[in-house]
Amino acid sequence: MNVGVLFSGGKDSTFSLHWAFLHGFNVKCLISFKPERENSYMFHYPCVDITRLQAEAVGLPLEMFYTSGLRDLELKDLERGLEEVAMKYELDGVVTGALLSDYQRMNVALICEKIGLRVFNPLWRKNQENYMRELVDYGFKILITSINVYGIPIDLVGKILTRQDVELIIERARIYGFNPAFEGGEAETLVVDAPLFRKRLVIDKFKIVRTSEYTARLEIESVYLQDK
Repeated sequence: MNVGVLFSGGKDSTFSLHWAFLHGFNVKCLISFKPERENSYMFHYPCVDITRLQAEAVGLPLEMFYTSGLRDLELKDLERGLEEVAMKYELDGVVTGALLSDYQRMNVALICEKIGLRVFNPLWRKNQENYMRELVDYGFKILITSINVYGIPIDLVGKILTRQDVELIIERARIYGFNPAFEGGEAETLVVDAPLFRKRLVIDKFKIVRTSEYTARLEIESVYLQDK
């Protein structure tokens, strides 16, 4: 089955890409949407331009679309983009990284049904704590690019998660009530290496910007691919 993977460069879409390969799908391309505003309801905003390097690292073409990020208009942009890619690559389906968001999952499903594509949501309703452990155990190198909620240690921004970090996040999530897999936007991630990557991303120039006592973001100024 020919599929495209909705890809933001974060942990969830990268794991979904991994899942698609493991289950024998013929992954034809990655599909990214870059919103003009940070508070898009549908699309990942931070570091989305770096998906071009990740696509090169995996060896797949990337189809990048631009969207207003406005709640209703971005759905029209999504439909337009998926329809264009489906025709170009003769897709049978789309794979998403949806974890818990019914809004995102249902909108993708409705649009895909309209244009004749099947939808696969391999992460849907997975145990959030076990999922975070699996990511690290399977060799995903996950960089925290922002923290947006009280309770997550601020010094994790700019750090690649270890199993010890994951256990700390899970412990803090139980105490403070945030989602340990960040599905509510508690933090944002960028995958710099993974089992399918032929090259790894190296961030050689960056700065960390504190936005409050308990929130911060990573601003990447220079990044390149390095052979593994």
